[in-house]
Amino acid sequence: MAEEWRAHGVARYDLALEDFDAYLARLERSSQRELLPEGWVPGAEFWLDDGAGQVVACVRLRFWLTPELEVEGGHIGYDVRPSARRRGFGTAALQLALPEARLHGLSRVLLTADADNIGSIAIIERSGGIFSGEAISVRSGKPVRQYWLDTPR
Repeated sequence: MAEEWRAHGVARYDLALEDFDAYLARLERSSQRELLPEGWVPGAEFWLDDGAGQVVACVRLRFWLTPELEVEGGHIGYDVRPSARRRGFGTAALQLALPEARLHGLSRVLLTADADNIGSIAIIERSGGIFSGEAISVRSGKPVRQYWLDTPR
């Protein structure tokens, strides 16, 4: 998955390619508030495989929101490797993250998607997300849609 994202110009998983142990250590640190830089939110990362051992999606759960994450990012972010899109993996990843969010005390979560990301919007709406507004991304200048989604009891 990391190699595929790199080939698509996304560097998010480059550390996993260069030093997988360091990548895992960074994930462990990111779950512990006291080890994070000021202003960062602790969270957890989960991977979804296709049943044949191929990682096809990643979902990140943030345990609370900053004002910036309320605009863009939300509690849950996910991505599906380009070659595995449109096969239900994004929906599955989101559905698997919702009980984890509940375990961390979140009765509902905020999800955001670029307004032109039709696939992500469909995943969120199919999962029961309720549209709550739109803002402009500070990073891209593009409109970002915001949704609230209840976590399962």
